[in-house]
Amino acid sequence: MGDYIVRATAANNQIRAFAATTKELVETARVAHNTSPVATAALGRLLTAGSMMGVMMKGEKDILTLQIKAGGPLEGITVTADSKGNVKGYVGNPNVILHANDKGKLDVAGAVGVGFMNVIKDMGMKEPYVGQTVLQTSEIAEDLTYYFATSEQVPSSVGLGVLMEKDNTVKQAGGFIIQLMPFTDDEVINKLEENLKKVTSVTSLLEEGHTPESLLKLILDGFDVEIMETVPTQFHCNCSKKRVEKALISVGKKEIKEMIDDGKEIELNCHFCNKNYIFTVDELKSILKRCTRA
Repeated sequence: MGDYIVRATAANNQIRAFAATTKELVETARVAHNTSPVATAALGRLLTAGSMMGVMMKGEKDILTLQIKAGGPLEGITVTADSKGNVKGYVGNPNVILHANDKGKLDVAGAVGVGFMNVIKDMGMKEPYVGQTVLQTSEIAEDLTYYFATSEQVPSSVGLGVLMEKDNTVKQAGGFIIQLMPFTDDEVINKLEENLKKVTSVTSLLEEGHTPESLLKLILDGFDVEIMETVPTQFHCNCSKKRVEKALISVGKKEIKEMIDDGKEIELNCHFCNKNYIFTVDELKSILKRCTRA
């Protein structure tokens, strides 16, 4: 089976939980952007979180955007997800190479640097919801744990991981988000905290053969876990030549005319999937005509 997310409840609905396996999704992103190992790990963690947070949203057309704006050599990360398990994203600098951190792991925190995270939810209202928090560790999982507690007032535990092969392809990727509802008993909280202390790294558990279901059963050991739904997840970009053309029209008639006068075809790139779209001089002339009519 490919990548998927499970949504579950436990302890008589006092806990809600999500877990995902995202190896193919992260590998697709790595290939699209030709990311270095540390850039793949950082982007992969945020893509995994975005996929789970996307399916938390209810509306068909709801869109979630996670932005990390920070001063590290990665030059920020942007991820967008919908409520159906589709997610896409990119990093500012895909070629970052850093030495391993003091634990011998990929130095995601060093690549991300000091900064803040924006969580933008477009739910079809007049204005989107925007939450912003300062990065606590720049390791991403802890930063999201902090975001949920401070911006959404939901006590949460977030675990995310990406493990690379020697040839720099993705070996494992996945994560979990565990959240407490406002009426949770102290007994449940204490038991959950004890369980979470035993969880080492997400990628170690995936390497042992854990699935999203068994990952949740392990974290929620001692509670009645009810799997509510399973949602396939994938790296998917909805860009098309038509959409890129709309962006081109928005630059204005004067600029399009200048491009035509240059007499060369132009190439426009989609940040999210790194696909290039070529427009010939004749196509530009046709776009300009349509602009003039409009």
